[in-house]
Amino acid sequence: MGEGIQVFDIILFAMIAAFLILRLRSVLGRHRHDGRPEEGGFDPSNRVPHNDDNVISLPDQGADRNAPSGQLDSPAETIPDTPLEAGMTQIQIALRDFDRQEFMVGARTAFEMIIQAFAEGDRELLQSLLSPEVYSNFLSAITSREAANETLENNLVRIVSAEPLEAEMDGKMAMITMKFVTEQINATRDAAGEVVDGDPDHISEITDIWTFAHDTKSRDPNWTLVATRSLD
Repeated sequence: MGEGIQVFDIILFAMIAAFLILRLRSVLGRHRHDGRPEEGGFDPSNRVPHNDDNVISLPDQGADRNAPSGQLDSPAETIPDTPLEAGMTQIQIALRDFDRQEFMVGARTAFEMIIQAFAEGDRELLQSLLSPEVYSNFLSAITSREAANETLENNLVRIVSAEPLEAEMDGKMAMITMKFVTEQINATRDAAGEVVDGDPDHISEITDIWTFAHDTKSRDPNWTLVATRSLD
């Protein structure tokens, strides 16, 4: 009889101990050998829900936190080496369909069209490609030339080089400054056909610095020439 009571007491104590152990584990969480709680335990990292599908990789410098995911693919692209590359990255983030090579081709084409339109006095074409300030300067030169009954002969022999010097975001405006080195033949003739400026038989190498801009919030895909200067 006494032995039966002892066995019953042992079983009762074992049940109570098992109940307490389960209660403790439910409150504190089960721990791994490395000290971190297993799933279901208290983990500070579980305070904020985490979804890997929403993680966006952005460059460390000058990044727009609203950039779409997958736009920059490699670590090398997220750390621009130069201010030019950093500016290009900012433009790429702000303008999702921006293609650097396509822009370079377009800039060369625009250069050729603008200098030809200027020589011919094509106001309509110039107005569509230039900012109001630059157009005003071009128009003033054209008007003065026409008032003097002079004509400008321009022959673009070739574009020696065309390379970007600067790139940046100025508010919502994407800005890219290009350096054009060209070989040209320029001559201005009076009403009698006599050369009053330039040399129709001489090829000159000319360096022009042009800045193009694009409103990233606009539906118009075109870039506009907003500043010009020459080193010659």
